[in-house]
Amino acid sequence: MGHHHHIEIKQEKFEFTSRSKMLSIILLAVGLILSGIGIVQIKGASETHATEATVAHVEGASHETVGTAEHTGEHAKPWTTRVWANMLVNSYYFLLFAVGALFFVALNYVANAGWAVLVKRVAEGISAYIPIGLGLLMIVLIFGGKEIYHWVHYEHEGLKEGMEGYDKILDGKSAFLNTKFLFLGVPLFILIWYTFRIILRRLSLREDVEGGLNFFRKSTRFSAAFLVIFGFSFSMMIWLMIMSVDAHWYSTIYTVNNFAVMFVTSTTVIAFFTIYLKSKGYMELVSADILHDLGKFMFAFCIFWAYTWLAQFLLIWYANIHEEVVYFQIRLHGYFRPLFFTNLFMNFFIPFLLLMMRNAKRNPKSLLVAGSIILVGHWLDVFLMIMPGVVGTSTGLGLLELGMPIAFAGLFIYVVKYSLSKANLYAINHPYIMESATYDVGP
Repeated sequence: MGHHHHIEIKQEKFEFTSRSKMLSIILLAVGLILSGIGIVQIKGASETHATEATVAHVEGASHETVGTAEHTGEHAKPWTTRVWANMLVNSYYFLLFAVGALFFVALNYVANAGWAVLVKRVAEGISAYIPIGLGLLMIVLIFGGKEIYHWVHYEHEGLKEGMEGYDKILDGKSAFLNTKFLFLGVPLFILIWYTFRIILRRLSLREDVEGGLNFFRKSTRFSAAFLVIFGFSFSMMIWLMIMSVDAHWYSTIYTVNNFAVMFVTSTTVIAFFTIYLKSKGYMELVSADILHDLGKFMFAFCIFWAYTWLAQFLLIWYANIHEEVVYFQIRLHGYFRPLFFTNLFMNFFIPFLLLMMRNAKRNPKSLLVAGSIILVGHWLDVFLMIMPGVVGTSTGLGLLELGMPIAFAGLFIYVVKYSLSKANLYAINHPYIMESATYDVGP
């Protein structure tokens, strides 16, 4: 039910102050410094291991010791592989926030949803990170792809059937898993998404000036087209970039699980920026009822993520087919075992319990606590998707893993705040703006 008293929608514009800019830059700088120290540590440790291995070989180390080193992959890959893998984890993860925010805008247009209109510009601001995220991602793919993806290295060898090292599975997937598709398909998909973002943003800004329903109708049609294209292209991007780090393994639910990660994290980031703006005196019309709906999305997609995660895990565990269980074997043993179960608690059990009550979804502090756990938890989720397949057991959580997400966060926050400062915080001529301003979920 809506409130019946008159509400005036005033133009508001976020001021990106020098202090706010400096805080983002400091965050970026701290992250880069920590990452740099972490890289030096990893390089030093790698050189030490290489020296020890050489000495052991010269002194006639046991076959068991050498075999163990080969099995764990400690000496099989250069130290730079871990750096590129971390770059892939963070560039992909932060890009999900921006793409998910664009999806959020399009979804609300197609659903004719009025409640989210007041936070639409927040989601638009977050989606401004897409081209930055694409640029960073392409750096990783172009310069680190050969170290990250086993199939890229295999493709360059050009092996034929009957030759030593020939891989029937990789050869069978070569029509899809190839560098042309990786280097052309991935940027093409993301550029198409960003083109829709440009169109929707321009229509939204013109609506502020000219009014009328024409821009809303056009936005709805473009949003519907985007959602259809996104459904197919997002799946292909996930298969190419993320699932192929374990090139011999596949899962039919993998895309759905990654979609759940995208939607719950992007909704959380929208809620965070909305709460931040309200704390600075902006967006007072955004009521607890709107925060409540954002909290419901966070709560619901924590459950949905757990459903997809459990469906994928239990079916593979129960069937116990060798080519399927290999994916979980490395994640359920050694270094990754505690992280595997921590991932489940941070992304389901803890936020589920924190957001279960109605008042928790309406309380900014509760949303910030639960949302922080969700964001850190799903970073760990993406870490577990990528690192075991790329680096194997020769990894850890060090200064590099701490510093790099901090650096990405600083850059991401700067880009989003800059975008928010370039337009009104309210889409004042949106036909559903009053419905959003008077939104009431009831008692």
